[in-house]
Amino acid sequence: MQQSQPQSATARKGKATRKDWIGLCVLSLACLVYSMDLSILFLATPAIVADLAPSPTQLLWISDIYGFMVAGFLITMGTLGDRLGRRRVLVWGAAAFAAASVFAALASSAPLLILARGLLGVAGATIAPSTLSLIVNMFEDEEERERAIGVWGAAFSIGGLIGPVVAGLLLSAFHWGAVFLINVPVMLGLIAIAPRFLPEYKSPDAGRLDLISVALSLGAILPFIYGLKVIAAYGFSWQAYAAIPFGLVIAVAFLRRQRMLDNPVIDLQLFRLPRFNVAMLVNLASIFFIFPMFMYQNQYLQLVLGYSALETGLLAVIPSTAFVVMSIYAWQVSGRFGAEAAVIGGLVIFAMACALMGAGAKTGSAAILLAAGAVMALGAMPVILTVTSLIVAAAPAERAGSASAMSETSSELGGAMGIAVLGSFATFLYRNAAAAIDIPALPETAAVAARTTMAAAADEAAKRGIIDAPWLSEAQEAYANSVALTGLVAALCLLALALLAWRVFKGPGRQGDASPNE
Repeated sequence: MQQSQPQSATARKGKATRKDWIGLCVLSLACLVYSMDLSILFLATPAIVADLAPSPTQLLWISDIYGFMVAGFLITMGTLGDRLGRRRVLVWGAAAFAAASVFAALASSAPLLILARGLLGVAGATIAPSTLSLIVNMFEDEEERERAIGVWGAAFSIGGLIGPVVAGLLLSAFHWGAVFLINVPVMLGLIAIAPRFLPEYKSPDAGRLDLISVALSLGAILPFIYGLKVIAAYGFSWQAYAAIPFGLVIAVAFLRRQRMLDNPVIDLQLFRLPRFNVAMLVNLASIFFIFPMFMYQNQYLQLVLGYSALETGLLAVIPSTAFVVMSIYAWQVSGRFGAEAAVIGGLVIFAMACALMGAGAKTGSAAILLAAGAVMALGAMPVILTVTSLIVAAAPAERAGSASAMSETSSELGGAMGIAVLGSFATFLYRNAAAAIDIPALPETAAVAARTTMAAAADEAAKRGIIDAPWLSEAQEAYANSVALTGLVAALCLLALALLAWRVFKGPGRQGDASPNE
């Protein structure tokens, strides 16, 4: 295969070549698989529950351990890519992703699937920083870079578009493990193509890996989220009281260590810039809300309205198509109205979509749910694809690389925390509402499970051929109310964030913040 020589990020100048555009397609392929893996899991959840019978806490870990491991290792793997070569780390990550996918497909218990998903997250962390970093290196012309990022974002949306359809087809004919095996041929193709069309980049100023910081970051995130999950699934207990403070203590230790390091994992000086803080918050919040809202949409269609996995996947094409279109044209929105206006206006539209999705859940309307997903695309995509430029612009030029890495990390962390926190919130609401439901037809163990999650309730009903029992209708109503309230909370949070962004972006210092060293 053709091997290009490693070069620094500043070695290339001018317009992108035909080879660069083909390389963009290769990078977008990796992004597409990452997106597919998320949307596929949403549809596979009922089948996984029926086969592995995970506890409520295990089910939430299956959903979001992937995102947390990606977030926890993202900057570490990004630094490794700077030192060893971004293309090389991308190829290694693709190989590891394929192997972990096979492990997930063959998992015979909930703990094994959680472990497999965690390994997928570590592998995904090698892929995520490489794709956007290589795009920035390959496309130095600003207009070309905007279009390239639009293609990259469209690949993410296309993954969300075809993921449910592919999952529906696979789940209708095969074991749920097949939804993970679909990753394998794509990753093998990436391994074969990448060395020919992707240039290699190494940074001469790459920092040293600080494994202690990596351990502290995971030690802060995972116990905190574990405590939230315990509260959502079982109520307040000593495990939650111990885990949450422990995570906060480790977080303080992590921040103290960053102040001591010459090359910190997180450049804390950047957080002295108000515009940077708000842009980072917008970036995290956008992904925080979008992932769980689509998870609820897909699960609601199956668990409450009774659509099959294939039917749900086909219905999901409607909002996913809107995401693909907006991914391609989002750069024109920011170009016409300005980056700040596109972000603020997008947040308002995003908030309206969350409220509309809550209304669809409350009224039991699939049409409203799907329309809400399409409206969400109109607001969210300009925000997601524009806010990175605001983050980098808010930082001093010499810290643009650090700001870009932090932007990617906040996105990954936002997605994982969204599913974990909002997932725990919705589970908490459902469990409280379902606690009083009388389920005489089920054994006590099954009844407890049905009162804990809607997925378990639907599974128990399906096993016994129950379609219209009063207790099942009450459980579905409790789940619908939890989704509706979650949508309302998301809408209010996004409106508050839009107001904050408007005050900071349009207020004093609009032309740039002072250097954090001043």
